[in-house]
Amino acid sequence: MRDLFDAAGGLRKAYRAVDWAATPLGPVESWSPTLRSTVDLALNSRFPVTLLWGPEYVLVYNEAYVQLIGDKHPGALGRRTQDVFSEIWDTIGPLLESVATGQGTTWVENQQLMMDRHGFVEETYFTYSYSAVHGPDGTIEGVIDIASETTHELVDRRRLALLSRLSERLGDLDHPQELDAVALPVLRTAPADFHDVEIRIPGTLPAGQDFALEPGPVAHLRLSTDPDATFVTRLSPHLPLDERYLGFVRLIGTSLSQALSRARQRDAERRTAELERRMSESLQRSLLTPPPKPAGLDIAVRYRSALEQAQVGGDWYDAFELPDGRLTMAVGDVTGHDMDAAALMGQLRNLLRGISYTLRHFPSRVLAALDDALHGLHVGAFATVVLAHVEREGPQGRREVRWTNAGHPPPALVTADGTVTLLYTRPELLIGVHQAVPRSDHTIVLEPGSSLVFYTDGLVERRGQSLDEGLGRLVDALAAQRHRTADDLCDHLLGAFGPTSEDDVVLAVLRVHTLEQWTNSRS
Repeated sequence: MRDLFDAAGGLRKAYRAVDWAATPLGPVESWSPTLRSTVDLALNSRFPVTLLWGPEYVLVYNEAYVQLIGDKHPGALGRRTQDVFSEIWDTIGPLLESVATGQGTTWVENQQLMMDRHGFVEETYFTYSYSAVHGPDGTIEGVIDIASETTHELVDRRRLALLSRLSERLGDLDHPQELDAVALPVLRTAPADFHDVEIRIPGTLPAGQDFALEPGPVAHLRLSTDPDATFVTRLSPHLPLDERYLGFVRLIGTSLSQALSRARQRDAERRTAELERRMSESLQRSLLTPPPKPAGLDIAVRYRSALEQAQVGGDWYDAFELPDGRLTMAVGDVTGHDMDAAALMGQLRNLLRGISYTLRHFPSRVLAALDDALHGLHVGAFATVVLAHVEREGPQGRREVRWTNAGHPPPALVTADGTVTLLYTRPELLIGVHQAVPRSDHTIVLEPGSSLVFYTDGLVERRGQSLDEGLGRLVDALAAQRHRTADDLCDHLLGAFGPTSEDDVVLAVLRVHTLEQWTNSRS
């Protein structure tokens, strides 16, 4: 008779070492044709197959099945299933009984079985099927188990999902002190991998419980370059401490470490930006002096910094009287939003003030002289500017205004009857772009009760909106506002447009006293 165990491959020695006569199956020579043929089928399969034979479910399996049961082999050969798999018998026993009693084949997918196959109770997952094996007379002689272990697949899947959730939450981490509050709720959704978790950041109180570690392996991972910032977790006693598990723990530590480093960098950038913002704003406000109060005129100015901390710099206004009694008003915007822009703004503003006071010429000549000065003194500033001269009071309180515009948004005129007009002019180059640029002057007469509004583009420009739309909003906001004082008009416009996160806002409003005010001042 052919040796039944020739097909056992690496299990030949183990099969021949079993005293089969002492098992419930009896000597191999006495095995039924059904058992022999089924054993031959199993041993010739490369898929994990085991037989659970007879009323006591004696184990007979092939070489591929060995890797599923670990240290239970070779002692499992020829033994009762209940004895070999006592730790999971409550789960698999009823399934075997149902098949052995003729209730049909079972199918279980990705079932968790807490198996003791390596000296500890291990979290494992299997997809398997129990099928009855019938003898020639139809009697069920045993059960065949076709099995596949899915532990790695399922554990890797849940770990990948945890890493994904953790990375998503950590992406928005802004402050190092918030790491534990952000990360711990996510990590605690994975008790199968981390039984206890704590994140220790210097200068903060742990958001986790102050747990006393139970017996078992504990991982301490240093976060970032700070030796006192650590990720501490008690590892699962139901998972092998192999490279797959430890590599996952290191990945978690790396994610936390990178998030902590990013948060610290963002924190440092915020502190730097805040310091810069305060210095820039202090410089800016020190230069933006209160306007004069000439007779017959109402002047109001406003400066509002951007919400974004680094967005501070180049917007300015100025208003002063010349020796001949004319009022000079200027609103400008140096390109850039940083400390350098604020410093250049200060230089440009002072140069413009000095040239205006000394030259005492039309606004176009003053800006031309400013261009010369910027190039001659090598001041690398580019700016939009509106410069206006308001003449001394004329008949019935009228005021002639002469202005020039170097690439700046058009001033808005609100007449005494409430009409709103944007004073568009032919576009001219920014200050500082080129020396000896020809510039032009424009004139308008302000009637009593009318207002002239100067502003920087931060008032009307918004992301996702064209400049024309912003200017249209400005006209709408000024409609029916003819009775407002200069101060009220500034506040109204800032409220109508709301804060901007992208740019500073400067407003300067000149309002001519009404005819009634002018008459009262003469009486």
